[in-house]
Amino acid sequence: MIPQEIIRAKRDGAALAPAEIEAFIAGLIDGRVTEGQAAAFAMAVFFRGMSTTECVALTRSMTQSGTRLRWDLPGPALDKHSTGGIGDTVSLMLAPAVAACGGFVPMISGRGLGHTGGTLDKLDSIPGYVSQPDLDLFRRTVREAGCAIIGQTEDLAPADRRLYAIRDVTATVESVPLIVASILSKKLAAGLDGLAMDVKSGNGAFMTTTEAARTLASGIADVANEAGLPTTSLITAMDQSLGHAAGNAVEIRNAIDFLTGARRDERLFAVTVALGAEMLVLGGLAESVSEGAGKIVRVLDDGAAAERFARMVVAMGGPADLLERPDLHLPAAPIRLTVHGEAGFVASVDTRALGMAVVALGGGRTRPGDAVDHSVGLTDLAGLGQETGRDRRLCVVHARTQTDAERAQAAVISAYGIAPVPPATGPVLLERMSGAASSS
Repeated sequence: MIPQEIIRAKRDGAALAPAEIEAFIAGLIDGRVTEGQAAAFAMAVFFRGMSTTECVALTRSMTQSGTRLRWDLPGPALDKHSTGGIGDTVSLMLAPAVAACGGFVPMISGRGLGHTGGTLDKLDSIPGYVSQPDLDLFRRTVREAGCAIIGQTEDLAPADRRLYAIRDVTATVESVPLIVASILSKKLAAGLDGLAMDVKSGNGAFMTTTEAARTLASGIADVANEAGLPTTSLITAMDQSLGHAAGNAVEIRNAIDFLTGARRDERLFAVTVALGAEMLVLGGLAESVSEGAGKIVRVLDDGAAAERFARMVVAMGGPADLLERPDLHLPAAPIRLTVHGEAGFVASVDTRALGMAVVALGGGRTRPGDAVDHSVGLTDLAGLGQETGRDRRLCVVHARTQTDAERAQAAVISAYGIAPVPPATGPVLLERMSGAASSS
């Protein structure tokens, strides 16, 4: 089949047959489909969409483009995926927490996508950590540590890896069918027994409205169920940074502080516990969400989750004393600039703009293959309702140069809306969806 004819058909709104989708994805792997054609295909899907049947075919084609893992473990293989947000370090705490509760978490994560940070880029700031290992190391670490967070290897869903990089720089990130196929092709390739989805909604999310988030969550549920993967979705608010830090090394430090109990952002804690509870229920390790939540809180508080994280880092090549001496190992930017706003209270946050400020500092990409500066970012980000003024900072910018820091300062100030009185704020957990059922 000729790639441009497949692109033309989708451009004109036709439904693609599974054989056409399979042929296009096969061409993406063997080189018959060029990067330009893949970008055109992504844009056509962005504007024309896909039916559930088409999306299932796309997901299966990308899954089958590489190796599919099979596990022989003394517990369930479970995972979580987030659609992406700012300050979202949940994976770094959640995977070891679920492992400490008896689950096994073979988590395949991505790099930064658009304005959102990528878990893989964060892990790359840990010296020695092999974020894209061979499958033998991946399997061994999952078995021995209970969790391993890695990027896509050459073996796992290689078609998605190529399309993912193209979507990042062609303004096609927000396409629901492409998001669904990207997420689920990796998860199906990982051989999971259950998946908890965190679908973000708000101005810092790809799905900016709750309605759009519901569409994505239901799309994931439909395709996952068709593929035989039990999945539960939570819709969570991304109208401000989830944690106080946005960047790569600064988010690793945030996760370490969370695991050791030195500092736990309230909203970050709520999402971590809620997703962990869902994973334990899916894996048969808890009879109810409330029981699962209690187990997650316990292993966070007693240090068992931190111990699993440390074990994973060492198994993947990182330093054994990372939790005890993070400043010795994590890269630090040479310039720090404290940003202040006008007196008042944070009434709104353009969360996407904060993410783009990190990208502009060098903490993200504008082209596939761009190098990332792991040291830069934002910390101590003010949240909704927080008082601001001369003695109340909006954040601290971590930059490579003074010029970069000042540009980021201007972007941050523009991203915050300040009012004379604090606004009403909503919950971070918005809805739960499991198959056809949902609850607020």
